[in-house]
Amino acid sequence: MASNKNQHYVPQCYLRQFSVSDTGSSINLFNIDRKKFIQGAPIKNQCSKSYFYGDDLTLEKAFQPTEGQYSSILKQIKSAGYKLSEEHREFLKCFWLLQYLRTEAASRRDIELTEGMNEAIGDKAYAYRLEMKEAVQESIAKFPKVIETLTDLKVCLINNKTALDFITSDDPAVLTNRWYFQDARTKGMSFGLSSAGNLLLLPLTDKILMLGYDGNVYNASHKNGWVNMTNQADVKAINEHQLLNCRANVFVRNPEHATHVADLFDAVKVNKPRLRHKINYAIFDGIGNNGDEHFKVADKEQFRKHEKSLMHCQVINASPRMWPSVLQWRLKGFAYFNNSGAGYIRQAAAFGKANASEFKKVKIR
Repeated sequence: MASNKNQHYVPQCYLRQFSVSDTGSSINLFNIDRKKFIQGAPIKNQCSKSYFYGDDLTLEKAFQPTEGQYSSILKQIKSAGYKLSEEHREFLKCFWLLQYLRTEAASRRDIELTEGMNEAIGDKAYAYRLEMKEAVQESIAKFPKVIETLTDLKVCLINNKTALDFITSDDPAVLTNRWYFQDARTKGMSFGLSSAGNLLLLPLTDKILMLGYDGNVYNASHKNGWVNMTNQADVKAINEHQLLNCRANVFVRNPEHATHVADLFDAVKVNKPRLRHKINYAIFDGIGNNGDEHFKVADKEQFRKHEKSLMHCQVINASPRMWPSVLQWRLKGFAYFNNSGAGYIRQAAAFGKANASEFKKVKIR
């Protein structure tokens, strides 16, 4: 059992693609808290904790076939003349989701959210304490429930042709949404896995990036699944997301790019949220003419004192300063909306709901 004690939430097979050596044993990293660049750190010690998934090794062993398949597929992707297949598109979405759910950062966000709710309620008798191992297992358990939400997204590979490398991090699978950040109608809203305009980012190597996108909102002109990136400003735009999403460390293959990473972090750190959630409160405000209950926005103290109240947990998404130019707005792009807290969602998500008829098609621009 001791051989499986050190469990990685970002797998070594992934990190080795950013290694400084052919052996894949060491990696360069930039720690954002200390603003320190460290060369040649052992990969085996990165993004891992003792029995992170539990000491029964069930989850640790369950990941091994997927990680083996990832290594095999990535070898094919890196080969000359590779054309992105539909099978590999689907696998990359699955791998992105698994990585999105399995990191320490993802579990800590769940713990912080639970602690925030407990603090808001203020009654220890009703408090629910979420420990790290429980948070990890609950997060991974979401996988079969939410993988279907990604099936409609398109996937392509970005081929970085510039001298500036892609970087990665201790939380490398990024969910972002240019349309939500830039459209006036979505101001103040958060986005989730079913949202219209979603983007999935995952650097696969220092020169290859997986891009998942809502094809009803964006267009990425590609050939055989590949998009060439020739502008360093686009690479910087991609790298911003790793710095905004990471918990503590970003990983850099080329030590000559240490200054670039440090300078880029200084530029974007103001956009990095201290917390990744916000709790909103409402209290009962009477019955309307149609018999519906009405609630009004309140503060935490009013929420605690009121007998009938609501609590809503909102995700805080990190907004970058710029977006890569390889991604264009789709002509006559659209989303679905029903004037509810569900927000603007994609067609597949809208049609899969019991109240699908309530969702109306709206133009994105």
